[in-house]
Amino acid sequence: MTSKHLVWDWNGTLLDDLHLVVSSTNTAFAAVGGRDVGADEHRRAFRRPVAEFYAEMLGRAIDDEEFGRLDRIFHDAYRVGLTGISLAADAQTAIKTWPGTQSLLSMWFHSELVPAVEGYGLTGLFTRIDGLRAELGGGFKAAHLATHLEEIGVDGQDVVLIGDSLDDADAAESVGGKSVLYTGGFTDPMRLRRSGRPVADTLVEAVRTAMSL
Repeated sequence: MTSKHLVWDWNGTLLDDLHLVVSSTNTAFAAVGGRDVGADEHRRAFRRPVAEFYAEMLGRAIDDEEFGRLDRIFHDAYRVGLTGISLAADAQTAIKTWPGTQSLLSMWFHSELVPAVEGYGLTGLFTRIDGLRAELGGGFKAAHLATHLEEIGVDGQDVVLIGDSLDDADAAESVGGKSVLYTGGFTDPMRLRRSGRPVADTLVEAVRTAMSL
């Protein structure tokens, strides 16, 4: 094993919340007269910055003010449904399979992420948990990963990140690290495979792949 530290993504990776994200997105779209988006279409089209994804799905430009309003509607709907959401089936096993240190980095709001992770009984398994500390989300992960690693004193070249999006892979590469992309989240598996990065269909498989990088 050459990588020493594992960084986990949360939404769509450890947390199995795809259907809640899709339904919350549709709640936001409905508020501005938009159409419903199905889970498969969402997985094919979703990307960061999220405002660009919204603009494509709504078929028109989205300015910062409207994106802020849609983002608030999305998160209000998401919070309501979150109580019924479970971890991915093999999340806990996968976390315990990794032999080195590991941490959690999410683009979900930090003030809500930390108690949620604690509620699932995972807090003590991570050296650090970081979420978004801004009031508006939707951006890229790379800068957040750099800050996260600086806080825990880990060099990017010693890191492998497990996530469900191409943005996760881009973030890992931006700090000189590696990634394994999980097909059970927000991105269509074919999009992940076409990227040329290592891909896994389960989280346990993702960890085993990460151990070989």
